[in-house]
Amino acid sequence: MAECHPVGFQWVMEAKARGAKVIHIDPRFTRTSAVADLHVPLRIGTDIAFLGGLIKYVLDNELYFKEYVVAYTNAAALVGEDFVDAEDLGGLFSGFDPEHGQYDTDSWKYEFAEPEESRADDPARAAEQERVDDHHDVKSADKAQSLGSGGAPIPGKPVRDETLQHPRSVFQVLKRHFARYTPEMVAEVCGIGPEVFEQVAQWVTSNSNRERTTAWVYSVGWTQHSVGAQYIRTCSILQTLLGNIGRPGGGILALRGHASIQGSTDVPTLYNLLPGYLPMPHSVQHQSLDDYVADSAGKAGFWGNKRAYTVSLLKAWFGDAAQPENDFRFDWIPKINGDHSSYRTIADMIAGKVHGYFLVGENPSVGSPNGKMNRFGLANLDWLVVRDLQMIESATFWKEGPEIESGEMAPETIATEVFFMPAATHVEKEGTFTQTQRLLQWRHKAVEPPADARSDLWFYFHLGRILRRRLAGSTDPRDQALLNLTWDYPTIGETADPDAEAVLREINGVGPDGRALSGYLDLKDDGSTTSGCWIYSGVYADEVNQAARRKSRREQGPVALEWGWAWPLNRRILYNRASADPDGKPWSERKKYVYWDEEAGRWTGDDVPDFEATKRPDYVPPEGAKAQAAIGGADPFIMQMDGKAWLYAPSGLVDGPMPTHYEPAESVVENYLYDQQSSPTIERIAGPWNRENPSLSEVFPFQVTTYRLTEHHTAGGMSRTLPYLSELQPEFFVEVSPELAQLRGLANGEFATLVSARTAIEAKVLVTERIRPVKLRGGQVVHQIGMPYHWSYAGLSTGDNANDLLGIVLDANTHIQEDKVSTADIVPGRRPRGPELLEFVESYRRRAGVESGRVGVNGRAPDEDPSAMEEAGA
Repeated sequence: MAECHPVGFQWVMEAKARGAKVIHIDPRFTRTSAVADLHVPLRIGTDIAFLGGLIKYVLDNELYFKEYVVAYTNAAALVGEDFVDAEDLGGLFSGFDPEHGQYDTDSWKYEFAEPEESRADDPARAAEQERVDDHHDVKSADKAQSLGSGGAPIPGKPVRDETLQHPRSVFQVLKRHFARYTPEMVAEVCGIGPEVFEQVAQWVTSNSNRERTTAWVYSVGWTQHSVGAQYIRTCSILQTLLGNIGRPGGGILALRGHASIQGSTDVPTLYNLLPGYLPMPHSVQHQSLDDYVADSAGKAGFWGNKRAYTVSLLKAWFGDAAQPENDFRFDWIPKINGDHSSYRTIADMIAGKVHGYFLVGENPSVGSPNGKMNRFGLANLDWLVVRDLQMIESATFWKEGPEIESGEMAPETIATEVFFMPAATHVEKEGTFTQTQRLLQWRHKAVEPPADARSDLWFYFHLGRILRRRLAGSTDPRDQALLNLTWDYPTIGETADPDAEAVLREINGVGPDGRALSGYLDLKDDGSTTSGCWIYSGVYADEVNQAARRKSRREQGPVALEWGWAWPLNRRILYNRASADPDGKPWSERKKYVYWDEEAGRWTGDDVPDFEATKRPDYVPPEGAKAQAAIGGADPFIMQMDGKAWLYAPSGLVDGPMPTHYEPAESVVENYLYDQQSSPTIERIAGPWNRENPSLSEVFPFQVTTYRLTEHHTAGGMSRTLPYLSELQPEFFVEVSPELAQLRGLANGEFATLVSARTAIEAKVLVTERIRPVKLRGGQVVHQIGMPYHWSYAGLSTGDNANDLLGIVLDANTHIQEDKVSTADIVPGRRPRGPELLEFVESYRRRAGVESGRVGVNGRAPDEDPSAMEEAGA
């Protein structure tokens, strides 16, 4: 956090000055480690084993917050009789389909007191939607990503055993699942001493009770694993057992890699989401609005209002053209039919299936793993639009990319027409950023952008305006959605910039009186309200730009509710009803936050209650209650359909209802816990340009990880062109331990070559004790190499690209790549150049038993037979 998020880290240091313990768990000793009370140098890719050990420690020693766990979690829920745990199937859960590498999750369900067909408004339609959920194309679209603002749908409330003693209760299932995660196992798998684990366990548990809370902070690195979603699930389970969710000073803080990454998932750039985490409709599954909302119709929790959120979105987009009699123009929303994520799209580009592409603030030639594969994809387009601050490598790949030198690409054969559109920076435009706390903050324009640089809002507004003008009068059905968009934003100044506040107001939504809505509770499913993103409804309440508020913390309470605006409804801690006990009283006066005021008949406290303000703690839902009315007064987790935090996930995850330690896709270590080496659901993209290093290979004997430096920013487009930053970190380097340097004959400050089945890169060597070898079970020593990933051929500070070394394998829940851990070899000296580089890497493939990686020009027409390629002149 000190290295990658130094501004936020100041608050960690303030907490430390007041007595907080700071533990840093990271393979490398970094700036954070230097000021931490304890550094835990675990082996790359073993976080589930470590966190699982903490869960076992909590359960075995009965250190969990029992009252919280019984009342507020699904610990008491009974799992169905058909479920079989990974503990009994060698690392696989019940329902695995080896042909597709997917799970049928039916056996993971709860046990319900009544038959499923009697638990929905429209059993036939709901049942049909659930059946189609198992279609291969639907599964590959990963609707689980739509659960970012709440829980997965379940058919009803499960049978519960409040004593937690039933053998099929979630609590007992969880205890059995984590039974093998002993301190000795943690030491053997993670490579840390038992005494270090014991110290962490003592500090975390002693600081988690009625009077105290512990916070966990992770950066995007936790997501960049083949089981990244389960890393975060494991931490969620631990924090829930300890009662650290929904309470001040607790939670899991997800530090984002950029200023508005949270905003880019809320109002999404993801292919399978609509605004507010509504899932993108699927062509196999959703032919009508009724089909689309069937999974939540009649269900408990605020997702029971899915129809109102969807109809309000359609009204915001299509205005008067969206009416009840035409299904609010649900048919105008594009329908996905499978996996259209970034890396699958790159493979489709190489295959000639994708003809045009927009890159907006992205530089996949540098910032994405397997840069060669990304550049091959861009080389096979008809056109490419790049919007960025600099002429980044993804705009110049066709003439300057490393494949030009190796002969794998040739400018005269690349037909891609590149349009570079200069973009305005964050200080040259107005609008909101949504940061990791879900806080929207309004940014005022400080200066005008230079020359013809423009904001994204300007670009898309005028692009849409021109397209609509060209299609004016068209009667073609495919043009009607575009022609009927509400596209009448007022413009400002000579450059005709759309009024960003008008866009924010549209996102907020308006009611039948034309006034801005006060929040998502006002949204209706009859077409009388609009909202461009239901979770943002309230950001323009009272016709005031709430995100622009800047009231000093000295003028308001500690929660600072008048600084910006947080979704939903300006709540600063999610699920803060859990900061009080089931009767509505604070768990402790020290941690008093949100509580029930009996005299006033409402919830009150320092924050906006994340609960219906007047719902009593003793409220019991009547028979047949729906949506929020079906959530009890002592059920804080209001987005979940049972109102509970989930220690076990009966729905919503594609790789298991509980986290399980698997080795990374490329590992030098055998899985000590299960027969299953790596996650069975890993998504792989096959092709000669994406060969995989075999695990346990002597040819690729070292583990590699990537990371950021404070002095550079992600793919380097904002830093490698600046003299002062380039001077501070002038060239690409890798960190190796003194032991690895001696083993491989590496010298500090000299060049070394790193090799994988994808390519070879060179870097200066930094020999340092900041990254150390770890000793595992049986005395196995694992050497780890650290690589900052900011460099490429452009800018003032240049070097080979660390991400070129990496392959692309993906977490099946998120389609996010595993680039925090892979394998490689390292040898002294500089890498070969030109065609010799290709033969050098090919020789490694042959030794490792990996198929050929040779390709035709621009990555097309790959041929697995190198001799045939040679005859073809490739």
